[in-house]
Amino acid sequence: MKRFSCESDAREYLEAVRWPNGIVCPHCKNSDQNKIWKIHANTAKKIRPGLYRCAECDKEFTVTVGTIFEDSHIPLSKWLIAFYMVASAKKGTSALWIQQNLGLGSYRTAWMMMHKIRHALKDPAFMEPLTGTVECDETYINALPRQRSGEKRPVKGFREGSEKVPIVALIQRDGAVRTKVTPNVTQKNLRLFLAANADPNSTINTDQSKLYYFLRGFKRHDTVNHSVKEYARHNADGTVSHVNGCESFFSLLKRGVYGSFHHVSKEHLPRYCDEFSFRWNNRHLNSGERFVTGLKKAEGKRLTYKMPIAK
Repeated sequence: MKRFSCESDAREYLEAVRWPNGIVCPHCKNSDQNKIWKIHANTAKKIRPGLYRCAECDKEFTVTVGTIFEDSHIPLSKWLIAFYMVASAKKGTSALWIQQNLGLGSYRTAWMMMHKIRHALKDPAFMEPLTGTVECDETYINALPRQRSGEKRPVKGFREGSEKVPIVALIQRDGAVRTKVTPNVTQKNLRLFLAANADPNSTINTDQSKLYYFLRGFKRHDTVNHSVKEYARHNADGTVSHVNGCESFFSLLKRGVYGSFHHVSKEHLPRYCDEFSFRWNNRHLNSGERFVTGLKKAEGKRLTYKMPIAK
């Protein structure tokens, strides 16, 4: 908060992260510094600080154009503090905490800020499949608020009509995670998810669930039997079979949902998975490095308040 105590410091920091090799026009991608000039701030003429003009496309821009910060009335310094909290909080940060500590006017403003940050942290479509040893597991998260007195609830448990939402995760051993929120978990959609994200030459590790029976198309399929308390098995070829990576990721996700957020709707649950996936995939970085990595991902992404509703 001391570092981003004023808008000029926050703007200069974002410019250094977004334009490390010189200013780039977000409209036409012009990077010729001789064709970009800075317009000095003038309060009398209502010229805001940090304004630039590009000679190629003859358009004005600031460092926030083309990012989740564009057209926001919230000070950039508060945006960066909230972004840092999301990148560094291991189990997530609630919108209510952001509202109270940053002095925002309403909970809806903080809620939208958090969703914009999660949208920025989302990875683009994956082009390269996971290789080596790939763990696959599923879990179920209650996406409903606490039951009110006299309120009827859906079926409990994992059956059809249950109030719990299934999430499938793929984790490359000591590598990245990919998640998918599905309406239900079947052999068919599990095979499709595996086929789209795992290399055919990879070794798949799962638990003893019948969902993974008859799994074909991969180099090898190893299972561990949790029902007999087998959580890791050392094979004769020196490999180790387990899904402890998935279990670790799910434990962080559930502690965030139940401990920090308390209630997550199933419509927005994929965004929360994106947030936890980002921190997991960058877990070897410190908080500052993870913060910078997340800021770089914000470029070219926009999210308005009506977009989630329209979807």
